[in-house]
Amino acid sequence: MSAESRLAELSLVLPPAPKPVAVYRPLVVFGNAAYVSGHGPVRTDGTLITGVVGKDLDLDAGKAAARQVGLAILATLRSQLGSLDKVKRVVKTLGMVNSAPDFYDHPKVINGCSELFAEIWGPENGIGARSAVGMGPLPGNIPVEIEVIFELH
Repeated sequence: MSAESRLAELSLVLPPAPKPVAVYRPLVVFGNAAYVSGHGPVRTDGTLITGVVGKDLDLDAGKAAARQVGLAILATLRSQLGSLDKVKRVVKTLGMVNSAPDFYDHPKVINGCSELFAEIWGPENGIGARSAVGMGPLPGNIPVEIEVIFELH
């Protein structure tokens, strides 16, 4: 099943593709790879989820924010490439969590995005290499920022 068909089957609604807030491109294609810049949790109305995981947001809310980041990344892919079907697989994900000093479940938060990609491209192509780390404040006090490298067809 194609990624676009899977997105429709899951009845997922993508937020608007985020516009750059500084001097960078949201996506750069190099050879058969698409490098997606760090994205935050953009809601369908264009607003951002904010807060510190482990302080303002619990683990489940952090994971939901990471899933929302994944949806924003899908919106950028579709906007820039024309279709999610141009993506062959996830190669590498870097997830950064704006976390309280005593919060240690960063990988569980980033699972929100990784599980979404596995739903879209399947376990073989939707799961790639990954890092999940805690950070001090992230821009705009967002709880999660994620960047991804995809292989293209």
